[in-house]
Amino acid sequence: MPRFTTSDGLSLHFTDQGDGLPLLCLAGLTRDGRDFDFVAPHLDGVRLIRLDYRGRGKSDWGPWESYAIPIEGRDALELLDHLGLEKAAVLGTSRGGLIAMLLAMVAKDRLLGVALNDIGPDIADTGLDVIKGYLGRVPPQKTHAEVAARREELLTGFVGVPKSRWLEEAERLFVQTPEGLGLTYDPKLRDAVLGGGAQPAPDLWPMFDALAGLPLCAIRGANSDLLAAETFAEMRRRRPDMIATEVPGRGHIPFLDEPEALDALRRWLGMLG
Repeated sequence: MPRFTTSDGLSLHFTDQGDGLPLLCLAGLTRDGRDFDFVAPHLDGVRLIRLDYRGRGKSDWGPWESYAIPIEGRDALELLDHLGLEKAAVLGTSRGGLIAMLLAMVAKDRLLGVALNDIGPDIADTGLDVIKGYLGRVPPQKTHAEVAARREELLTGFVGVPKSRWLEEAERLFVQTPEGLGLTYDPKLRDAVLGGGAQPAPDLWPMFDALAGLPLCAIRGANSDLLAAETFAEMRRRRPDMIATEVPGRGHIPFLDEPEALDALRRWLGMLG
């Protein structure tokens, strides 16, 4: 099981598959490398590197204060160092996209390009409130099948998702225990997020602007409650060269194996040579 040790002593899990252009995949807030299971079979000619953040998936848990974007960004760079990679492209879903934008500010020379999945420099309160509602809490449902049955009802903006996909999602988001379902991450991640929420929200547009000069792709769920249409439009205005697409019938977040998402990612990868 591939692992590396961070500069503060945590053992983090990652996967490293394929040959070609190194593509570092950074998942959503509560998720891990399996976040990219659906898109992975469709990406040819890449070396797909997936990191389980500290406190998530198969990685060690740390102090909850360390569940912060700057530290998770440092972990990502240390993974590249561990693999002997000077540069990599980054595909960031939700929180992973925020980390990618931070890396553009502090270590731009390590980036070949960035793809953002349903995230931008302005996070809509509606979507943030949804995340705060479930973060760190075990679901009332007792089995993966029960979660899958409620998934489309509870998640706004998703249309035409097969029931089998919701079951696959549930199996990645929760672990089955004799007592019911458990979390695949440290519940204290809630303390980290809510603790940060007590501070004034920073202006993240400078982080987005730091992507200047890098091949950039942005994918938005057409019904997303986290990446507002107005924010997406401003991102396109600032980066008219950006590959931008909206995925119909998807909220936060697209699975990335939708035709629109795959077309955008493939065009972006083609820019990276």
